Amino acid sequence: MIRNPIPWPNGAKCAVAFTFDVDADSTCHINWLDQVDDHVASVSLMRYGPEIGVPRLIDMFAAADVPLTFFVPGWVAENYPETMRMMVESGAEIGHHGYLHDDPNKQSPEAERETMKRGLEILESFTGKKPVGYRSPTHANSRHTLDLLVEHGFLYESSLLGDDIPYEMDNGKGRVIEIPCAHGLDDWPNYMVWRDFNYFQSPKAPSDAYRLYKDEFDAAYRYGGMWMSVWHPLVSGRLARAHWIGELVEYMKGHEGVWFCTLEEIATHVRALQASGEWTPRIDKQPWYEMPHPAIRDRLPKAAE
Repeated sequence: MIRNPIPWPNGAKCAVAFTFDVDADSTCHINWLDQVDDHVASVSLMRYGPEIGVPRLIDMFAAADVPLTFFVPGWVAENYPETMRMMVESGAEIGHHGYLHDDPNKQSPEAERETMKRGLEILESFTGKKPVGYRSPTHANSRHTLDLLVEHGFLYESSLLGDDIPYEMDNGKGRVIEIPCAHGLDDWPNYMVWRDFNYFQSPKAPSDAYRLYKDEFDAAYRYGGMWMSVWHPLVSGRLARAHWIGELVEYMKGHEGVWFCTLEEIATHVRALQASGEWTPRIDKQPWYEMPHPAIRDRLPKAAE
């Protein structure tokens, strides 16, 4: 079912990567500016991530000998330095996730550039090396994001949803590997319900979400694909949900030929395959459209004469 299947290392049947976005209460400051102190319960919900969820997840995955990738906004690293040091000392990969969880599509090109630069500098000050991976807040890549990723020499990014396996994005000046996400492997739509954020869906029982994640893994394993979570410690670090993550890991480990890896390892593997000529990823050239698109240009308001 995958037309251009990627050969995984050592004949593995699929790749599995557990990734977590450590947003903490950065989104509270974005949404409420000078009124954050009036949203005490919401801030406590978000602080659960770095204070309770991250340590729990680090311990769980270390016991299972499964690597982690954390995407961290620069503001979170600054304001939760002990949690940040814990993630670094665990050996997890640390990826770029903006500064204050800013939405790139609500920023000017100059502001997006400054946000990327600021986040890079802060994360490098904690890790001692420049992050090689990026995930945009809320998957909100702008028309300028790829240009900035190429400019800063990122190896990969993981925000888009355009395939089941890695591919490459080409802006005419350089290429960045895309490690695509899938909504079925996000925890937010399965669990998140909170009035302040206008999420009112009924959360799934963790055992039901487990079945969804398991089905996604079964398909990846059968067809040689990739399974990658886009989860949040403040959501999936909760006790019952973390328990079922442990059950999921054990289920996966019960299958032969599963490559548990970080996203940096996936991207490095793709580059090695390209260099050897063993495999070539699909190339996605961007931007996709001349803007505004000719088909709708005549529908736009006419400039006043």
